[in-house]
Amino acid sequence: MKEAPALNTSTSIDVPDAFAASYGSNGAEARAWLAGLPRLANDLLSRWGLRRDGPAAYGMASLVLPVLQADGTPAVLKLQQLREETAGAATGLRAWRGGGIVRLLDHDEDSGTQLLERLDASRTLSSVTDDDVAMRILAELMARLTSVAAPKGLRRLSDVAAAMLDRTPQAVPALSDQEERKLVRTCASAVAELAGEPGDRLLHWDLHYDNVLAGEREPWLAIDPEPLAGDPGFELLPALDNRWDEVVATGDVTRAVLRRFDLLTEVLGLDRRRATGWTLGRVLQNALWDIEDGRTALEPAQVAIATALLRRPA
Repeated sequence: MKEAPALNTSTSIDVPDAFAASYGSNGAEARAWLAGLPRLANDLLSRWGLRRDGPAAYGMASLVLPVLQADGTPAVLKLQQLREETAGAATGLRAWRGGGIVRLLDHDEDSGTQLLERLDASRTLSSVTDDDVAMRILAELMARLTSVAAPKGLRRLSDVAAAMLDRTPQAVPALSDQEERKLVRTCASAVAELAGEPGDRLLHWDLHYDNVLAGEREPWLAIDPEPLAGDPGFELLPALDNRWDEVVATGDVTRAVLRRFDLLTEVLGLDRRRATGWTLGRVLQNALWDIEDGRTALEPAQVAIATALLRRPA
């Protein structure tokens, strides 16, 4: 989360300039949501008896207001536009009940706004410099979160996988490199082999070092879930992609990737063949998103991770 100078408004809730500029570039609906943020925030502050307790912060797609509850307990008000990826956030948080993840205190269903326990936003898991230690903390949190069965009503990996396989044939020709086109088709084949067994665990979907904050009731707690029902192997790629410059700096990217992958699969108790297949599925998902955004080449880190996993003997 970042703090920034605020856009002048006629209300007491200010939208940071940088957040307004970046999120507003997503189109008319995003700009309309931004315009309504001050009124929405003030309405919820009043409804839930909250007092502001510091400047607004923001991430890529949310505005976060530090607040105090009526009894003086610190919390945060998280405002984000309702999207497919975040529509099930409150459902997931309720199912996890604070076990390894930020606790949901209240929720406005119409707007998707969440009242959450306050964590230490200045200390992410990225502050742990020893990568083995940080990766094990992340893996243990991931194991706890995926031990919970997904509640009904969430997006399902089965549907995500089917949609990816449908889109792949039309998307692949947009890539300029023949080897990258081959890699994407290989990822799609891996997904096709596993699509009949998509899993039923509650997935965070975006668990990496910067989505883990220091807490008081537990040393580290996950934040910002985008819940999905599926196989835990589909959770691994954001962890493998953490602090990529450090992976490159080791001088042996394949070895570093496989070390992380082995630690994650060991802690989670995953079958490595299935975990490899679903990780290739995440590479496929990212590739399709990049192609939709007009890119003609894959992200080098994604290529390196997929290549490392495919090079390992079965």
